[in-house]
Amino acid sequence: MKHGAKTRASSDPSSGAGKPRQIAQVAIKAKGLTKDYGSGENLVHALRGVDVEFEQGRFTVIMGPSGSGKSTLMHTLAGLDTVTSGHVYLNADAAGVKGRRTSRHGGRRGVVDLTKLNDNQLTLLRRQSLGFIFQSFNLLPMFTAKQNILMPLILDGAKPDTAWLDVLAKTLGLEERLSHRPSELSGGQQQRVAIARALITKPSIVFADEPTGNLDTASSTEVLSFLRDSVRELGQTIIMVTHDVFAASFADRALVFADGRIVADQDRPTMDSMNALLSEEVMASTATADSAAHR
Repeated sequence: MKHGAKTRASSDPSSGAGKPRQIAQVAIKAKGLTKDYGSGENLVHALRGVDVEFEQGRFTVIMGPSGSGKSTLMHTLAGLDTVTSGHVYLNADAAGVKGRRTSRHGGRRGVVDLTKLNDNQLTLLRRQSLGFIFQSFNLLPMFTAKQNILMPLILDGAKPDTAWLDVLAKTLGLEERLSHRPSELSGGQQQRVAIARALITKPSIVFADEPTGNLDTASSTEVLSFLRDSVRELGQTIIMVTHDVFAASFADRALVFADGRIVADQDRPTMDSMNALLSEEVMASTATADSAAHR
């Protein structure tokens, strides 16, 4: 870490003074992850040898200025973008991945290296084991909320789990909105439908890219609360990219990205702590730029 970045806390005050926090199983990890774009004078190092682990059942946000590499990290973790070098290891046992290439890594069996999968394998893995929530809701306007939620199962030819749908509808406050079409729902309600759609397949991990970017403050609070509840009540694992310190305050953990590297990693982030870290990074980046300009 650099620029005075805070490291992760080794204990949880809520579990008793000095008592270590129980370490959860790793859901996904990156090892030596590098991503370059362009070549020669136009070469851009989006990721610079990133090593990071994400635990199951936790809500993690990735923050940083535009161009810092935070979205690239999420896209490579989710298999949406290729890597220049390095590996992405998914806990296949936790994800329920079957019939795919697995390897032994770090003394554990049942680990899928996403960088070794072909396009068809990645497509199948994303459909069955990963969930995605984007800034745009991407709901089909001719279908009801219920039909939109069930769409991933329909496309996969899988039988809907009505009990799980009921749980999601109740948790997300959609019980009275399932028969409504997107045009009959508010922005916050549409994003909740998108969240339910991402969770309906019981994915190992949900990746969220600025999911509250198009919402007002009230709707953003509503959606972030439901994301946090899906972690606490449904045991979901969420990795979310955001630029909003308010959104980060709902998470269990926050990573700050700059120049393709993780420069801070903090448990139980608050608005104040994240504002301080981001301000510190801006000052450090400005100082680096000024130094380079005077060479």
